[in-house]
Amino acid sequence: MNEIVLNQKKNGLTVLIAVIALYVLAVLGLFIGNPVIGVICVIWLALGWILLCGLKVLGPQEALVLTLFGKYIGTLKGEGFYFVNPFVSAVNPAARTQLSQSGDVKPEGIQVLTGSNGNTVSVPSGSKKISLKVMTLNNARQKINDVLGNPVEIGIAVTWRVTDTAKAVFNVDNFKEYLSLMCDTALRDIVRLYPYDMAPGIDTTGDGHPDDGSLRGSSTVVADRIKEEIQTKVDNAGIEIIEARITYLAYAPEIAAVMLQRQQASAIIDARKMIVDGAVGMVEMALDRLKENGTVELDEERKAAMVSNLLVVLCGNHDAQPVVNSGSLY
Repeated sequence: MNEIVLNQKKNGLTVLIAVIALYVLAVLGLFIGNPVIGVICVIWLALGWILLCGLKVLGPQEALVLTLFGKYIGTLKGEGFYFVNPFVSAVNPAARTQLSQSGDVKPEGIQVLTGSNGNTVSVPSGSKKISLKVMTLNNARQKINDVLGNPVEIGIAVTWRVTDTAKAVFNVDNFKEYLSLMCDTALRDIVRLYPYDMAPGIDTTGDGHPDDGSLRGSSTVVADRIKEEIQTKVDNAGIEIIEARITYLAYAPEIAAVMLQRQQASAIIDARKMIVDGAVGMVEMALDRLKENGTVELDEERKAAMVSNLLVVLCGNHDAQPVVNSGSLY
């Protein structure tokens, strides 16, 4: 289905003025007294309003898909006052769909109802116009297993717009619900390829070689892949995906505490390694300075004792309690 744009229909004001003028003339014609003219005037007064059904007003970034007796005849795009065949029908299967997480601009006249379960249901005023504006779909958080099988919760925000109204209306049943579903499936397909944190031996790019990709460390790369995956799925619906970004990322609650302990243990090990490296360097420096200055001569046993004591002092978690030796060194 190819989109047909009706560009030569911006003559609504002219038709409106003509209809009003003819109604005025018809009322005046009833007072002439000529039976033939009187019949014509009555017929016009009774049926002339039908032409008013062909007047369409569109604002900026709005479109109207028109069909005549079931056949697609074209799309009105852009702001203006249009006149079309009075018997055409506007089609928009998603007109009564207002996704609660969607960034759609709520039309005037919408009544918002809240169900017993707390979900918001919007009842549109019946407008069949399709918005061509850039909109944001803030998809709900999903629980997905990463490549290692760990459950993670992730949410994305997708910026999108309709580019082909004919495909959006006729190729899918409801393009808004279709987009939301494709976002969910694309998110699952991509997240399953990555670990939450960097893990050895994982190939996230599909080139057959392990890499350092992860959901937490490569969020931009992951978001770009999600965008590309969604775009391939919604091309047939005439939708363009402008951007996709991760808005929430965390371990699922059932394993969050365990993963936090693992991260804490890893941080403690790294900190201890740094402390030990620094303590060994300080002990080596102390021994070298004592030997260089000739302050005291220590045998191997006393050096070992000194090293042990210094390491205990430098690597301990608590302040050392000194013991003063008032006797001889040996």
